[in-house]
Amino acid sequence: MSKKFMLALLASASILLASVDPVAAQAAPPVRVASNMGGGFIEFLFGGAPQGGRYQQPMYQQQPDVGFDGRGLPPMDPQGIYRQEAVEPSQRFDPRYNKQMVDYHGKESAGTIVIDTPNKFLYLVQGDGKALRYGVGVGRPGFTWSGVKTISAKKEWPAWTPPPEMLARRPDLPRHMEGGPENPLGARAMYLGTSLYRIHGSNEPWTIGTNVSSGCIRMRNEDVIDLYGRVGVGTKVVVI
Repeated sequence: MSKKFMLALLASASILLASVDPVAAQAAPPVRVASNMGGGFIEFLFGGAPQGGRYQQPMYQQQPDVGFDGRGLPPMDPQGIYRQEAVEPSQRFDPRYNKQMVDYHGKESAGTIVIDTPNKFLYLVQGDGKALRYGVGVGRPGFTWSGVKTISAKKEWPAWTPPPEMLARRPDLPRHMEGGPENPLGARAMYLGTSLYRIHGSNEPWTIGTNVSSGCIRMRNEDVIDLYGRVGVGTKVVVI
């Protein structure tokens, strides 16, 4: 390259630099632009700011979050959508004992309660070959019984006074407990004749389907509330 040509190039560069705005001519920081060709970033170095004096915002900051559940939590965040209350396996309600309509082929008439002690089911006969079936807890070995009773009284959130024979077996029990969520008789009680037996709720729903009581028939609170609203004093109760 000739010396004259080199001098001409240097002169042209000097004229061009003199015409550039000294503020706009300052070097701009690199801008990251997201690539649409398989991931990663392509870096472009610009010698001056774009028109208007503003730098282009990096495109990767404007992209929506991918793989999140809409609340800003990763799908596998243990503190997010997968968080569950810890429940002991022994305290889980068996879905077999959910309330459901079933076929009934017994001889009892509509409106009768039939308690199948061995299988831990209570049936409210509907007629036309149907019955509402609920899961129940029944007496422990030595405390089961059978017979025919009638509902003699109904109480909401009943108080509980353990009978003397129960206190003899369990002297640690309270002598009296007012009704409420902690009361072992639960939300409702239906008293059976002149006996000490009741159909009542329970604050231990995981015991439904087991031999657990001293002869009473226990139900989940939501189920005993439902049954309570369907039957009245004088309802026949058959325990088999």
